[in-house]
Amino acid sequence: MTDWGAHHNAIARWGIGLDGQVAVEARVITPPLPDGYATPSEFEAMLTCANGVRQVVKTTTADSPFGAILDEYGQRNGVKFTGTAGWIWVNRDEITASNKQLLLAPLPDNAVKLAVSNDHMGNFFDCLRSRHDPIANVETGHRSASIGHLIIIALRTGRKLEWNPEREIFTGDDAAEANVHRAWKMRAPYDYNLAG
Repeated sequence: MTDWGAHHNAIARWGIGLDGQVAVEARVITPPLPDGYATPSEFEAMLTCANGVRQVVKTTTADSPFGAILDEYGQRNGVKFTGTAGWIWVNRDEITASNKQLLLAPLPDNAVKLAVSNDHMGNFFDCLRSRHDPIANVETGHRSASIGHLIIIALRTGRKLEWNPEREIFTGDDAAEANVHRAWKMRAPYDYNLAG
């Protein structure tokens, strides 16, 4: 979730067009191995945005507790957008849809258009030379990676959590337990105290 997850969550965030997930819940499918990884290898999570848009993140095709949101098109390492006209599934190598016309129909004039990069590394080097922001700037990277961390915290606490994206803290009934997981406990002199 904190490896490939940030890449796919960046695509999902572009599609959703929002920065603020306000709720997250998750369930463990396959528990971590004792003395192994601290994160389950299989899980399902649902994040809800302030406008009600839901993002489901899963590592399995098993029946989901989140109901009709999931269907038979179970893919790893990709993003599926589902709407009233059907669905579009995309990853870094392919794009497909429930109805191919969804991919062929021209976008309306008022459609949000995103920057295009066919070469991530080339875009990065171009930005070093030009001093312009890359297609995925620092804020995009931070917000996209944060989604993975929110899911990990929901998995570890086993709670449905409320998140304040502006303040970047958990709120609500389970906030105290969840906020403990926002940063590792540090030991002096290795901490955030910049005063020295």
